[in-house]
Amino acid sequence: MRVSFCLLAAISLSYVAAGRSRSDSFQFAVMGDRTGEAQPGVYEEVWQAVAKEKPNFVVSVGDTIQGLNDGTALGEWEQIENKLLPYKTIPLYLAPGNHDIWSERSEALFKRFSHHAPHYSFDFEQLHVTVLDTSRSDNLSDAEMRFLEDDLKAHAQQPLKIVVSHRPFWLLPVLFGMTQSPVHQLLLRYGVRFVFTGHLHKMFHAEMDGITYVCMPSAGGHLRDTKEYDDGWFFAHTLVRVTGQRLTMTIEEIGPPVGKGRVTTIDDWGVAGLVKKAA
Repeated sequence: MRVSFCLLAAISLSYVAAGRSRSDSFQFAVMGDRTGEAQPGVYEEVWQAVAKEKPNFVVSVGDTIQGLNDGTALGEWEQIENKLLPYKTIPLYLAPGNHDIWSERSEALFKRFSHHAPHYSFDFEQLHVTVLDTSRSDNLSDAEMRFLEDDLKAHAQQPLKIVVSHRPFWLLPVLFGMTQSPVHQLLLRYGVRFVFTGHLHKMFHAEMDGITYVCMPSAGGHLRDTKEYDDGWFFAHTLVRVTGQRLTMTIEEIGPPVGKGRVTTIDDWGVAGLVKKAA
């Protein structure tokens, strides 16, 4: 019997609200792109590794289906439902990627199966998470900027804030040190500490004015360019541990035969790839 994504989301939200006692220490996982060109079995292996760590919830940076075809999208979301059935007790929050939303029909399907609008936010203990919609643009539209500002203003009292989106809208301003970029200044004004994105299938990170910007490694989408681990091309998930207002990240590559099970921290990675050898 197939269980709807909406029902799974409702179960997950109840799990967050009622199944956990309040604590300033918890952990969650961040997953990169499953597509484009999903590599057979990798997404499933990443989920198996995530589930063993019993995170309080999982955040995906998007590209959950291959998509781009209104005629096949429904069936693809139904396949994802079945893949996720073993993990139905783990709350899952999806950001929309360009493979997830490309048309009015695909947007309706994303809403139906994710149980969320293309942009939304949620709280867990002292953490506030803002999920943005960059499915159809590399940059934040005026409407998306208004949503981000309104959301951060409404949750200004939350001591720890992160932003999640699919495309790395921050990339050029951060790489070129454009500290007066409107979006960077907005994040700075409201105390956002971390920004998690995907789309490139490559692991790297940068810091600017105390904000950590991260591009997640792939969770199944094909590897590009050199395909070398040291350059950031590998399959993994990221485990995020929160204690008070401190957040630490462990990037965990999948094991053999696809990967080597290497484990790094965010400080091991720069904008060009690995800066310290993995454990």
